[in-house]
Amino acid sequence: MSIADLRKLSPIEKLKIIETLWSDLAEDQESFASPAWHADALRKTETEFAAGRVEILDWEVAKKELRKRAE
Repeated sequence: MSIADLRKLSPIEKLKIIETLWSDLAEDQESFASPAWHADALRKTETEFAAGRVEILDWEVAKKELRKRAE
C-alpha cells in the first residue's frame, strides 16, 4: 500500500492501521529505543496529572471517543 493509497482511507480506517502498527511495534520493544522527547512528554503528563489537570480514560473508552471525533 502506498502513501497515496493511505491518504484515500477514511479516518477510521487510518486509526485501525495505526492501532495495528502500534501493537506490532509494542511486541518487539527491544528492537528500538524510545526518543528522548518521549520521556519529557511522559514527565510533563505526570506533572499535569498530579496537579489535577489531566483526566485518565480507559483505553477502550479513549479509542471510541477518538473514533467519534474522526467521523
